[in-house]
Amino acid sequence: MAQQLQNITIASPGFAGLNTQDSPISVDPSFAAVADNCVIDKLGRIGARKGYSAVTTNGSAVLGSSRGIETIFEFTARTGTKTVFSTGNNKIFTGTSTLVVVTLPAGYSITANNWKIISFNNSVLFFQKGHHPLRSSGGSTTLTKLVDSGNNAPFGNEVLGAFGRAWTVDVTGNAHTIYWSAILDPNDWHGSESGNIDLTLVWPSGYDEVVALAAHNDFLVIFGKHSIIVYSGASSPANMVLADTVDGVGCIARDSVQLTGTDLLFLSDSGLRSFGRVIQEKSLPMRDISKNVRNDLMAEVAQQVLPIKSLYSAGEAFYLLSLPTSNEVYCFDMRGPLDQSGAHRVTTWSEIDPISFGNLEDGTIYLGKSTGIVKYSGYLDGAATYQLRYFSNPTDFGNGSNLKFLKKFNLTIVGAHGTDITLNWGYDYTSAYNKQVFTFSSASTIAEYGVAEYAIGEYSGGVDALINTPSVNTGGSGSVVTIGIEAQIDAVPLSIQKIDIHALMGRLI
Repeated sequence: MAQQLQNITIASPGFAGLNTQDSPISVDPSFAAVADNCVIDKLGRIGARKGYSAVTTNGSAVLGSSRGIETIFEFTARTGTKTVFSTGNNKIFTGTSTLVVVTLPAGYSITANNWKIISFNNSVLFFQKGHHPLRSSGGSTTLTKLVDSGNNAPFGNEVLGAFGRAWTVDVTGNAHTIYWSAILDPNDWHGSESGNIDLTLVWPSGYDEVVALAAHNDFLVIFGKHSIIVYSGASSPANMVLADTVDGVGCIARDSVQLTGTDLLFLSDSGLRSFGRVIQEKSLPMRDISKNVRNDLMAEVAQQVLPIKSLYSAGEAFYLLSLPTSNEVYCFDMRGPLDQSGAHRVTTWSEIDPISFGNLEDGTIYLGKSTGIVKYSGYLDGAATYQLRYFSNPTDFGNGSNLKFLKKFNLTIVGAHGTDITLNWGYDYTSAYNKQVFTFSSASTIAEYGVAEYAIGEYSGGVDALINTPSVNTGGSGSVVTIGIEAQIDAVPLSIQKIDIHALMGRLI
């Protein structure tokens, strides 16, 4: 007697993001093996990231053959005037559509572009290793050196504005001396209200060096490479008290530190970490935000020779970690952890290749590129299409002892009108997939909810509301199945809502 077809539904495929850490066959179907150029959208579906549109028009003239824009920072003066500063090609610029080179102090020479830029007391401060710190007062396009009565300000690679003072780390020697300025005066580093502290005898392991500084919950947080030191009472630094230390976990990339409002995120040598979780748990081994991709992430981090950059966007609800040497971005969804482990959903981005990030007050995200500043928007990378790739982990649908004969796929895809899509399926860990290519027409039906009859108006939908439900007949058999969707994103969004699979369960194997 012929067996009845069984319907297997994968609702919100890839909803839990990537999991490349666990054994593929034991991974929940909600995880993905590949989720490239994807985000987790606001409805919990895996969908296409946005692309970018050009902002700068004179990039080639001012950037030449350099890497491009390596730092972006928006400053808001007390008058409300906003100025975007950026750096690249050993220059400092203002402006966005047109990059204008600022005026530097006489005889000042810039030899690198890895600046740390902050706003402090209606000024913009620029710090970078091997360079005399600079200041723009009120957003002025004429910069001056930070000078204290003829004494040089500390030559720091990191700077923090917190507790009414500027803080930096002297990197002319070993990076273990923290300096603070007088209250509201970034030019006073040697007066009675300024000071410094040598951390040589404070490091829990005996020796470390400062990578990054942060202020969180009224604490001064000092990130070493292999440990963390926390001081309370930093509003009066001469009297601040050592509140906590964490040994074995530190920060390996200055610009990976991001304040999310309730937490601090930072890249350690064992993954992307949460400062709140570190302080709460202290002992190793500790859980980390990147738990589901930790080995792959850290293998790529080890290859980086260019500065790692990051961005946190409350509007997009993600944390981006850019690995420029390998041209890859890890995108962590920050709406909430997956479970009590503290891991977050993660996808990757390729092709977009940002050199730097800038987060504007209005929520706009700027990216630094070789051509200048671009804006994270739309669904084209400039004028080019890009490819979304989702592949499941091999799955046996909870029945590992029977052959599976796939007969038909019913897909539910939101958006994607006019988009070329390829459905992939394969058996028993093969990479030689069966493929079916199809294109949704721009005349696809918009899904509507007929609420007009209830006198509350009719939902008219839009591009995002286009519902496509293609059916694909399939063949072949195997004990485990891998499913993939590849789509060429061409100016319209796409999200994967559901995959229904009609299959026969065959003989025991």
